[in-house]
Amino acid sequence: MGLDFKYIEGQTPLSEEEKEGLLIKSITTRGELDELEQLNIEKAVEWTLKNKLSKERILSEEFIKLVHKKMLGDVWEWAGKFRKSEKNIGVTWIRIGVELRMLLDDTKYWIDNDTYQPDKIAIRFKHRLVNIHCFPNGNGRHSRLMADIIIESVFGMYVFTWNNSNLVKPGNARKEYIDSIRQADSDSIEPLLEFARK
Repeated sequence: MGLDFKYIEGQTPLSEEEKEGLLIKSITTRGELDELEQLNIEKAVEWTLKNKLSKERILSEEFIKLVHKKMLGDVWEWAGKFRKSEKNIGVTWIRIGVELRMLLDDTKYWIDNDTYQPDKIAIRFKHRLVNIHCFPNGNGRHSRLMADIIIESVFGMYVFTWNNSNLVKPGNARKEYIDSIRQADSDSIEPLLEFARK
């Protein structure tokens, strides 16, 4: 493959096999790849806005995979398929299905029992989903879109602003986002909640 992958802090490196899943072989720069992925993600966001989504549908493995496929399916062959490689973050790949099932069950319980405020439910879901790291790549963007879907479709509230920033590019917003994820790893969810509504 002609594309040279350089990763910034918090990005998940792809295996050689995963790199071979790039559908458009003429892409030669990271900028071209980022642009193509962003166009695909915008189509996925439009799709979520056009569809009436129930809590039961959203909180299913099938839907988790479908959203990832909608986000990156024009770019990557493996979009919407659970990873089969170990990463620098996430559970061991053979535990993805089990960990996701527990997260989906927990989230249904939180919603049904008003365990937390709506923002906290969506952000807790997002944080655990990104830590499972279901897919070879795109997990941060996927987990943010899933949080937006939950807050809008389940709770009827405005989507998160995510600091009105492009969190794929290096910069202060990305650093703050990664720092807030790390604080949530240590059970301090408030900075991530604040960042999401900034």
